[in-house]
Amino acid sequence: MEIDEAREVRTTCPYCGVGCGVLAKVAADGQVSVRGDPDHPANFGRLCSKGSALAETTGLDGRLLHPQIHGRGSSWDEALDLVGSTFSQTIAEHGPDAVAFYVSGQLLTEDYYVANKLMKGFVGSANIDTNSRLCMASSVAGHRRAFGSDTVPGTYEDLELSDLVVLVGSNLAWCHPVLYQRIAAAREKRPEMKVVLVDPRRTMTSDIADMHLAIAPDGDVALFTGLLAWLGQHNALDRAYITAHTSGFGQALFAASALDLAGVAAATGLSEDELGRFYSLFARTEKTVTVYSQGVNQSSQGTDKVNAIINCHLATGRIGKPGAGPFSVTGQPNAMGGREVGGMANMLAAHMEIENPEHRERVQRFWNAPAIAGKPGLKAVDMFKAVADGRIKALWIMATNPVDSMPDAGAVEAAIKACPFVVVSDVLAETDTVRHAHVRLPATAWGEKDGTVTNSERRISRQRAFLPVPGEARPDWWIIAEVARRMGFDGAFAHETPAEIFAEHAGLSAFENDGERDFDIGAYAGVDEEDYDALQPFQWPAPSPGTPLWPAGHLPPHKGGDRMLSRPSPIFNVARQAPAPKQLISPLAGEMAGRPEGGVQARHPPQAGGTTGHQSTRFFANGNFYTPDRKARFIAIRPTVETRITSDFPLILNTGRIRDHWHTMTRTGKSPRLSQHIAEPFVEIHPVDAQRHGIGDADIARVSTPRGEVLVRALVTTRQRQGSLFAPMHWTDQFAARARLDTLTASLTDPVSGQPALKHVAASIEKFTARTFGFAVTRKRPATMAADYWAVARCRGGWRVELAFANDDVDWTAFAGSLFDTADAEVLAYHDREAGQHRIAAFDGEHLTGALFIAPGPVAVSRGWAAEQLGEVHASQRQRFRIVAGRAGAGRPDAGATVCSCFNVGVNQITAAVAAGCTTVDAIGAALKAGTNCGSCRSEIRAIIAANQVQAAE
Repeated sequence: MEIDEAREVRTTCPYCGVGCGVLAKVAADGQVSVRGDPDHPANFGRLCSKGSALAETTGLDGRLLHPQIHGRGSSWDEALDLVGSTFSQTIAEHGPDAVAFYVSGQLLTEDYYVANKLMKGFVGSANIDTNSRLCMASSVAGHRRAFGSDTVPGTYEDLELSDLVVLVGSNLAWCHPVLYQRIAAAREKRPEMKVVLVDPRRTMTSDIADMHLAIAPDGDVALFTGLLAWLGQHNALDRAYITAHTSGFGQALFAASALDLAGVAAATGLSEDELGRFYSLFARTEKTVTVYSQGVNQSSQGTDKVNAIINCHLATGRIGKPGAGPFSVTGQPNAMGGREVGGMANMLAAHMEIENPEHRERVQRFWNAPAIAGKPGLKAVDMFKAVADGRIKALWIMATNPVDSMPDAGAVEAAIKACPFVVVSDVLAETDTVRHAHVRLPATAWGEKDGTVTNSERRISRQRAFLPVPGEARPDWWIIAEVARRMGFDGAFAHETPAEIFAEHAGLSAFENDGERDFDIGAYAGVDEEDYDALQPFQWPAPSPGTPLWPAGHLPPHKGGDRMLSRPSPIFNVARQAPAPKQLISPLAGEMAGRPEGGVQARHPPQAGGTTGHQSTRFFANGNFYTPDRKARFIAIRPTVETRITSDFPLILNTGRIRDHWHTMTRTGKSPRLSQHIAEPFVEIHPVDAQRHGIGDADIARVSTPRGEVLVRALVTTRQRQGSLFAPMHWTDQFAARARLDTLTASLTDPVSGQPALKHVAASIEKFTARTFGFAVTRKRPATMAADYWAVARCRGGWRVELAFANDDVDWTAFAGSLFDTADAEVLAYHDREAGQHRIAAFDGEHLTGALFIAPGPVAVSRGWAAEQLGEVHASQRQRFRIVAGRAGAGRPDAGATVCSCFNVGVNQITAAVAAGCTTVDAIGAALKAGTNCGSCRSEIRAIIAANQVQAAE
């Protein structure tokens, strides 16, 4: 019978803060497919490698599908009753500050709102913090110090309109690839556009940089205070803007002048010539955007770094104008939404201040709450210290994995294990955090969730469910509301749908606002189910009709071409009795018929140097900040030089992320193709440091700090700054033997924001002496791996495993049996004990069950080819012996290590294409498709082309 084509559902990507639109489709056979939404103003159809692989992450393997109490199954009523009664009893006996919530930027805004409301308005404590504290808390603090509010003034459009993009502490090519591609496309159309990268590492982002400033760790404060002083010395200030719209400039300039150019050079590790060229470029380029991310935020000086950057933009009047402004890009999909609802311990909902008694009274009145938190709560690092010392006795962790992601993660794990009552609501049944929960609550996953998220440019988008809810999983907002009801707060948590929560959230944003607060989405306060379902992406502020964008008595911005007065068209009449006319459902109103769910008429991607075709709102071009005098505040920052290295720990460890994995791999670890680019934990080390410490390429290295050690693969590369190491934070006990990187980091935090310093850790490195190395492929994930070093990753048809052993006294036949079942299998084996070579393969009929390769050095077997054999039919003995030999037959070229994850293109394929005459990235794309989707691999392709051309020339 003929089956109708599956309906595409318009939703939003659950990865970084770019907030890309996604079209998801479920076929009649249940197969999920995804593609970029060409109408979404964040990405216009582009997706990165992670977004492109989302369909591979929606399976139910490993899911937590039923509530559990102490490891046994329970009903929802039993689990919720226990959580509600235990939290209530703990509060009654020890006070409200004896309980805490640790939440996540993976939550939707509606989830976040209900959690914040329960803790701050009904429990009466502000002990709710979020893993976004690890991501952008310093940006929030810097914004509030400078602007009086947590306002991101710019838009993505500014990246394309600028003449100079300064990327600070941001590997945009790997961590925000769609924004990187937007900049790359704009630069290709306007070659005069310049890009400067400020980063200790020469990351893949340097591929589009005209200038790479390989700054010393934490040298950013000196760099930008030096810039402010230089601007003052060279008469490159916008004195009219400074006088009319700012305060504190004199003090800031005086503090910045503490170092002369030579002093700045010493503090940053840059030459005076490099500084002079960068400062001159900044001074003469009016349309400058400074984009910053974790390299700025994750620092003990993070807030000062943010304000040092903002100071330079205020001093030149480059803020809130097309193509100009400081721009914080967030790491998580809804870090911004969490900020809007007050999801951090030192904030109130709707960008109100917990320190302000008038704001507290207003929120309490709106919620009709019995109490309101009277002071800031414990920020993430301090929260887990309070768990450790017993001040917090009941802890609820939602949608995050702090045992792996928090600094000093070993101490965090010990604290959670010792806590009297721990609740974890999550998607997976086994994570390094879930395993310590007394109560486990199954939450809905990305494809099953319904709500909203806000991206880095203040754009709110709908996340729509396209998959049925499996088992007994429930939305996070529902779980929180049910616990609240059991704590006696029934009336305030009677929400039946996320639409009702969003309407309340929007109503609070407008409540007694009148333009006094930046966050106002009052136009949506009357949203009903139908309107909410059709909600289109929009930027805030979006006040209800008649509400000023700026307070009375303050001049609005001029009506020049910056569109600052272009308020989004009101979508809903807040005071209405009947729904607003449907033609007003979207500010981008278009034909709904025939479009995907929630669809609008197609919009075209922006032209480089042009506009997006979507309405943008910018703040602050002509002042009107949210400080008492409506002026921005310069923050006086004195540059300091900080070093943490010692004779025992002589290197600086910088932690971060890689292209194809996300946080602790609870989602990306499910995708075979995302694990092929980099399949095991590693540490980058400069060749000089590698030689000094006896480290060879592909050795197993032991990286140590005063808190612990990890074992990771060594990657010797000149991209790494000498004296520094880089290692990614993704690997957990679920994926590697000893690679939980944040067990090495300290609980040192920024004194203003409370954000941990994860980029500047004193460390040492040494070679781990392995006598034997191994590699295996297996159809089923091994239950145990008795090796000193192991790392497991998904591949098509099964799993791949890297191994290393401190000795070679192992029964390899028995070890193979522990990796894959050999009991009833046909086993072929090759043993050369003299050479230390062992190869064992097991077959179930015509299919490979598993293969193990052992050698005295790193195993020289093509990983891609070996993994492919799990899906092949092996009918003949010849085919089976090839597996034992570890070699493909004639006519089966090895693709090599994966470079392009989107199309599974390997390095050997690219090398062959270069030899055949493809000498540009575009030519490689035409021949192999590599680099033609998300573009994250284009810099690697360019490097392969260059290396092969040099080799040919030699």
